[in-house]
Amino acid sequence: MDILIKPTLKLFISFAILMVQYGNAERVPALFVFGDSLVDVGNNNFLNSIAKSNYFPYGIDFNMQPTGRFCNGKTFVDIIGEMLGVPYPSPFADPYTAGVKLLGGVNYASAAAGILDESGQHYGERYSLRQQVLNFETTLDQLRTMMGRDNLTSFLAKSIAILVFGSNDYINNYLMPSIYASSFNYNPTQFSNLLLNRYAPQLLTLYNLGIRKMFIAGIGPLGCIPNQRATGQAAPGRCVDYVNDILGTFNQGLKSLVDQLNKRPGAIVTYGNTYGAVGDILNNPSTYGFNVVDKGCCGIGRNQGQITCLPFAYPCTNRDQYVFWDAFHPTQAANVILARRAFYGPPLDTYPLNIQQMTLIH
Repeated sequence: MDILIKPTLKLFISFAILMVQYGNAERVPALFVFGDSLVDVGNNNFLNSIAKSNYFPYGIDFNMQPTGRFCNGKTFVDIIGEMLGVPYPSPFADPYTAGVKLLGGVNYASAAAGILDESGQHYGERYSLRQQVLNFETTLDQLRTMMGRDNLTSFLAKSIAILVFGSNDYINNYLMPSIYASSFNYNPTQFSNLLLNRYAPQLLTLYNLGIRKMFIAGIGPLGCIPNQRATGQAAPGRCVDYVNDILGTFNQGLKSLVDQLNKRPGAIVTYGNTYGAVGDILNNPSTYGFNVVDKGCCGIGRNQGQITCLPFAYPCTNRDQYVFWDAFHPTQAANVILARRAFYGPPLDTYPLNIQQMTLIH
């Protein structure tokens, strides 16, 4: 029986590769996702970490299944994947993420991860940016064996990488002076430059490994998340302005970094203006169908943001009217809007191209 199964499996893999290479020549074959809990789809389930969401009510709107997504439903990248027509990339840490599954891409994102290796370390294990790029190299070794070097080059050039980093370097590092020394060692501008100087080489590594199309998200207005509002540093109903103000240097620098990357042959790199898109939702909530912008749908304490969503907590019932699901993360309803703006938006939302435009360039 074993003799029959192996050739059949090999034939199936060969057929799948042909479909990726030729049958879907006009579309994106795979999505490779790097980032933090905003786009983690279950990697931390397999790590020794307290930053997990593999319990109810997480996933209450994802077929009632807590998968390790830090959301009531779909994440930003889930929705982008649907728009691109690719399957949800499986988490790298899942031992079943192998073989044919790799042909749709892989998700390396890890809750509590930052650009800096030390960011989020008080939560336990996580895949930092550097480790996620190393994990990607492991995937490439497997893909190279499956499809050969030339096919892999073409496959990677058509694929899209999405990167969502930076939030934990602030909320789980720079803004935690009781645990991390970074705010004593660097002023806000210096810290932003430190992050950019660590980010740039990893982006270049992805390019050198064969990735040509990248969507790099900026940091959203962290001073407006329930966790930061709950600190009491701002008046009720207000965001913590200091926190928002220190993010500008990083976001502007990231946009400049995109310009630099686009000078490289074949590079099609775009910057996602998360700060502007989330800010627009928060400033004009009724336009988007939201009623609650300053509280988590699931959480405890001031702004439902002092303690994040605990196992078997009762979330709000009107989840589509909340911008935030828990102390840190947007609801599925907010993610849908952010994904649509990234996919179809003008240069103010996604610079210099949107994701749909990226897919049309071969």
